[in-house]
Amino acid sequence: MSDISKIKHLYARAGFGLQVSHIKMAERQTLEEAIELIFKSSEVKQPLSLFKQNINYKQISKTDSLSKKMFLKQQRQKEKELNLAWINQMSSTNAILREKMTLFWHNHFACRTQNPWHAQQLNNIHRQYALGNFRTLLLQVSQSPAMLQFLNNQQNKKGHPNENFARELMELFTIGRGNYTEQDVKESARAFTGWGFNNNGNFIERGFLHDDGSKKFMGHAGSFKGIDIINMLLEKKETARFISAKLYRYLVNDTPDAVHVNEMADVLYNNNYEVAALLRYVFSADWFYAPANTGNLIKSPIDLLVGLNRQFDINYDNPDIMMQFQRALGQVLFYPPNVAGWPGGRNWIDSSSLMFRLKIPATILNNGIIDFRGKADPEDEAFLAVMPNQPNKVKEQALSRPHWDKLTGAIYKGLSNMDIAQTIIAPKLSSGLMSIIKQSADMKTMIIELVSTPEYQLC
Repeated sequence: MSDISKIKHLYARAGFGLQVSHIKMAERQTLEEAIELIFKSSEVKQPLSLFKQNINYKQISKTDSLSKKMFLKQQRQKEKELNLAWINQMSSTNAILREKMTLFWHNHFACRTQNPWHAQQLNNIHRQYALGNFRTLLLQVSQSPAMLQFLNNQQNKKGHPNENFARELMELFTIGRGNYTEQDVKESARAFTGWGFNNNGNFIERGFLHDDGSKKFMGHAGSFKGIDIINMLLEKKETARFISAKLYRYLVNDTPDAVHVNEMADVLYNNNYEVAALLRYVFSADWFYAPANTGNLIKSPIDLLVGLNRQFDINYDNPDIMMQFQRALGQVLFYPPNVAGWPGGRNWIDSSSLMFRLKIPATILNNGIIDFRGKADPEDEAFLAVMPNQPNKVKEQALSRPHWDKLTGAIYKGLSNMDIAQTIIAPKLSSGLMSIIKQSADMKTMIIELVSTPEYQLC
């Protein structure tokens, strides 16, 4: 595989695809230079900053019924604004690796909260430490109001331990199933008693609610606190292996290779859980660019939408259509299906989503109109139920204005339709794709036909 082919693959996995307008720059780079540029560009940490202060829900709960309804309406609007702000940031940033890894941690630490400020705060934690130290990230997430509330640790107190957070910490966030016992869950839950947050959204350790008695956890005994449990979990090599296997599925292949995952785990563990060190190792490994690991992953709905936005510099006449896209395709940011997150892989494709997946790219690029009648999110349905006389607003909508002139102006002279196609399509070009390239009347027609193929769904 040539360097330019490897760079295209690198951008597909470390970001949201190489833009056609950047091919000339990429052709002048070595793979090592491209990797370094991605890391350098992603040193920038640009937090989302829509909301400046916490929302006092206790005060809202004392208001009258009409005020509650208006508050619920405003809350849903803020959640939508946060969603679209992140979509826009992923679609425009140069810090592509940071945002790609923020998306990974968003799913790894899957969380739903009705407080938009808490959701923004947790998202910014994911972003700040996306390429940093996993230990620090894990602790910050564990102490965030969103996660403390979501997994009921706000209610975890001495004498009445709540096991939700302790269980998910081990099963989903660190060591994985089969590496702990039910007794470990019970004892670690006691260690996290008293962890909570105040009305300002700040983490607090409520000593009067903490169980300071002796606990037995994974062969150790002592008056452990929450931080002790986290440290002991990270001391286990199984945690490094669990994180590495999940990253392998995200960046390399749905079917983990045990040898490569163990190599990754060694790098992560021996570098004290520094994420950037692990990613540099993966992006520099020969097996990362092997034919079996290229053009083989199904794009997540967010990867698909953001990739289109970045490639074609799309402006949406009604940005709300991005929410409809996410619902129809099965991935709404900030609304994972459960604490395990979106399963990903082949689960992205089903009978209802495949039609939209094949239709959406061409419709967007044709300034088209699409009829959305996907099922609303359960919390959206609950919201609509309390609002009087809500009409059915899921109707045909004009979509977008792609900047074709900007794209064609950025394509340098001498770049062939084949070069463009090989940038847009990740898998090896089939005879059917070759026919599209050869028979298309112009570049725009070719691109629209290419993005309408099943191969475009892969990265």
